[in-house]
Amino acid sequence: MFEGQGCYTALITPFTADLEVDQAGLEQLVAYQVSEGVSGVLACGTTAESPTLTQEEHNLITTSVIGQCKEHGSAIAGAGCNSTAKTLKNAEHAAHLGADSILLVDPYYNGPSSLEIRKEYVAPVAAAFPDMEMIPYVIPGRSGTKLLSEDLGILHREFKNVRSVKEATGELDNMARTRACCGDDFRILSGDDDMTYDMMTDERVKASGVISVMSNVVPGAVQRFTQATNNGNMDEADRLRQALKPLFGMVGVLSEEGTPFGTTTVKARNPLPVKTLMNILGMPAGPCRQPLGKMNRAGLAQVLENARTVQENDPEIFAPIASFFNVDIDARLNDAATLEGLAYSD
Repeated sequence: MFEGQGCYTALITPFTADLEVDQAGLEQLVAYQVSEGVSGVLACGTTAESPTLTQEEHNLITTSVIGQCKEHGSAIAGAGCNSTAKTLKNAEHAAHLGADSILLVDPYYNGPSSLEIRKEYVAPVAAAFPDMEMIPYVIPGRSGTKLLSEDLGILHREFKNVRSVKEATGELDNMARTRACCGDDFRILSGDDDMTYDMMTDERVKASGVISVMSNVVPGAVQRFTQATNNGNMDEADRLRQALKPLFGMVGVLSEEGTPFGTTTVKARNPLPVKTLMNILGMPAGPCRQPLGKMNRAGLAQVLENARTVQENDPEIFAPIASFFNVDIDARLNDAATLEGLAYSD
């Protein structure tokens, strides 16, 4: 059952060096999530590089993840894309596997209006699968479109299985409008790690948790952070917030790159930074699929510096990684060999 509270991990897809799905690594990552007690795991969301997966890969990953985690927490399947027909097929597969809910990212590139997203995308899927929770995912910065709060409110009135949203607009006023349109029984989940605390403590928003990227690395700490915030244990919530801040701040990494024509800005977007960090720490991750590639050297330096800051300030944050994956965190953070191949050489 999807309760909509706590930390839900938007799982990466680990790849081998030749860009095949690393099935053994995938199973290990899910086992790690389960062992750390997260509220649930999301398979084949956009953090999993879902647009680059074949349909067969999508189905195999979803089957594997749901099979491992559905007895230990909520099993969420990423079903959305920019085709309602494909989304319906993905949802059918997820329902057959017994998924608790599906994530419906706003249809990217073709840019339907909010009215169209409601009528031609979310509503048909919600109607077809009334026993499965729908989680619209509003992320205009990457989709180029936006399901508005007003249309979300209508969906919530029309369908009993539209009771949650993954909110990644970065706009607290928009989230407050969603709360006003959808009511107190509606669940707002953060889609941005670094916005989670503000969303959960803003009385206009009252978010109840996060669908997290950085919980790929530190699921237990993020779960405890959201639980402490929900329970009003603000001393513990603030302690964990400060400990996790360097990680939350690098879901995307901005750096500069010199060229013969001047300096340019390089924006390494999710999941490149988190997979880079996982490789440094010795976790299954592998490369990203093209067109994502590697960090530049300045970006890689930021990832390493932030990881060292976490380890120096609060070693217990990374301690579960050391135990579960049998790695020496300090050694890996100070061994240049762990960085080989993680940044462009020119």
